[in-house]
Amino acid sequence: MDLLNTLVEKGLRRELPTREEALAVLATSDDELLDVVAAAGKVRRQWFGRRVKLNYLVNLKSGLCPEDCSYCSQRLGSKAEILKYTWLKPDEASQAAAAGVAGGAKRVCLVASGRGPTDRDVERVGRTIEAIKEQNEGVEVCACLGLLSDGQAERLKDAGADAYNHNLNTSEATYEGITKTHTYADRVDTVQKAHAAGLSACSGLIAGMGETDEDLVDVVYALRELDSDSVPVNFLIPFEGTPLAKEWNLTPQRCLRILAMVRFVCPDVEVRIAGGREVHLRSMQPLALNIANSIFLGDYLTSEGQAGQADLDMIADAGFEVEGAGTTTLPKHRADALAAAGATGGCGSGASAGCGSHGSDEGAGCGAHAEAGGGCGPCGGHAVPAPAEAPEAGAGPNQARTDLVAVRRRGAGTDLAPNA
Repeated sequence: MDLLNTLVEKGLRRELPTREEALAVLATSDDELLDVVAAAGKVRRQWFGRRVKLNYLVNLKSGLCPEDCSYCSQRLGSKAEILKYTWLKPDEASQAAAAGVAGGAKRVCLVASGRGPTDRDVERVGRTIEAIKEQNEGVEVCACLGLLSDGQAERLKDAGADAYNHNLNTSEATYEGITKTHTYADRVDTVQKAHAAGLSACSGLIAGMGETDEDLVDVVYALRELDSDSVPVNFLIPFEGTPLAKEWNLTPQRCLRILAMVRFVCPDVEVRIAGGREVHLRSMQPLALNIANSIFLGDYLTSEGQAGQADLDMIADAGFEVEGAGTTTLPKHRADALAAAGATGGCGSGASAGCGSHGSDEGAGCGAHAEAGGGCGPCGGHAVPAPAEAPEAGAGPNQARTDLVAVRRRGAGTDLAPNA
């Protein structure tokens, strides 16, 4: 297939595909799907081998968010019966993080609901970062606290943060239809603040909110322009009590095409399968590892994921290996640029370079925290599902699988052990 050969060649050179090529990936047929996955897999292996990075979420503060993000179980007015609690203490957060690290997680993502942190919140999170790093040698820490004010990214970096997450979520054209309490420009500004402070930028999207193929391509091109090192791809879980409760638009095949498009547009970045993978990819999750090189381990912010051991078994059975703490995730050219950014306080390659561009190489509110939304990982915006019968045999491809959705009742903020 000429299209896929062209995309592989461009991906190996870190060259930006045309919009028409990106759209064509999303328009491929089911008969072509395995060819699409194989082509994206060639690009993935060029830059990341067969390694899978594990990330672990710690929800520092859950629920009661003043933002109105349509996808989020923690949104203003949400009726979802999720866990609600105020800030975990540093030692509680460190204990929660240790469970993920013990399961093989290389990065811990600290998320807190809300529009954005106060300076006191930043100090609190700084103490938490210090506690986690004291007790877990070599662990990376990503903060996801919502919209940042001037100077806050620098203070988080000084406290030991390695990265900051703030997702764009959807295209600029459709953003106002998803959230009205802050703007797309607010989110872009926060990602740029993280970059300017020398933090690794983590910013991604949510698929399945009723967007068009053009919207998906728009947001992924914007992420490349912002030069995100990590791009979490979330798949919306429509849950009762939110405006998007009826948006069951995704199939496993659609999810794989979206992941492949992201890999072709951003060939050398950490593409992470985030919220909703268990619900929408289902038994196709191992196939998605041929495209993405990163997943979350265990539970999400407000929803339960697969058991951590099931994730580890899936990775091994699919012929991949867990990325060790001593391995640098990003390819050398990106890792070097990030190191230079950290040394200078600048954003390294700059927003204009784009994720995966960096010249020719010769050799998250999060504030409204849902990742199926804006957090460093899915809030999982997963509300308590209404009682539902098991899906009927022969049900259509867009069958709502509310039977796969469960609110998190264990781990951070509870007395029960996590499933990492």
